[in-house]
Amino acid sequence: MNTGDYINIQPSELKFPFELRKQSSCSLQLTNKTDKYVAFKVKTTNPKKYCVRPNAGIILPSSASNITVTMQAPKETPPDMQCKDKFLIQSVVAPDGTTSKDISAELFNKGDGKVVDEFKMRVVYIFANPPSPVPEGSEEGSPPRTTAVDDGNQNFALFDAVSRSLEEPKEKSSQTWSNVSKLTEEKDAALQKNQKLRQELELLRKEASGRQGGGFSVLFVVLVGLIGVLIGYLVKKT
Repeated sequence: MNTGDYINIQPSELKFPFELRKQSSCSLQLTNKTDKYVAFKVKTTNPKKYCVRPNAGIILPSSASNITVTMQAPKETPPDMQCKDKFLIQSVVAPDGTTSKDISAELFNKGDGKVVDEFKMRVVYIFANPPSPVPEGSEEGSPPRTTAVDDGNQNFALFDAVSRSLEEPKEKSSQTWSNVSKLTEEKDAALQKNQKLRQELELLRKEASGRQGGGFSVLFVVLVGLIGVLIGYLVKKT
């Protein structure tokens, strides 16, 4: 904070967020320390680069006035982010009832014992988007950072879980195929037996036909029954 006989100025520097091809602004607050009317005026060494609103005015006793300074969009970055521009803020006691329209250059002329306070302010550029610092340790309330060993253990546990999940279906699939293969072998064996019984039945039928003139023997009937039972068993298994 800058302070004088009439006003306090806050902050003590004009800090502008710097970004190429983008204008930026900062604010000042002038506070009247006296019980009198105080006039102020803001000047700069580079008036084409800055817009000051208001650049002059009256501060009532024990009151404050806010000033906004806007910097035009920069076209290039200065060396080392340094700025040589300066601002000058003048303040002087004014007659009671003075308004902003009554302010003139003569009001700030020194002479005849008149005291004019003057404050010089420099311009400072700050990065518009500064990089976030990386904390060395975990902050209170935040989870601790994992180390390389922790990461390795977590990766191994994940790999083990995935392997087990893949092996379980594989074991179940192997057991299922084993059952299917067993049933297939039983079916093939039954079909072979069925084929053999059909051949024997055909021979018996021919023999019975020659002996009984086309009649059926008891053995033939029994064989037909066995074939029927075997076919039913095969149908049930499949």
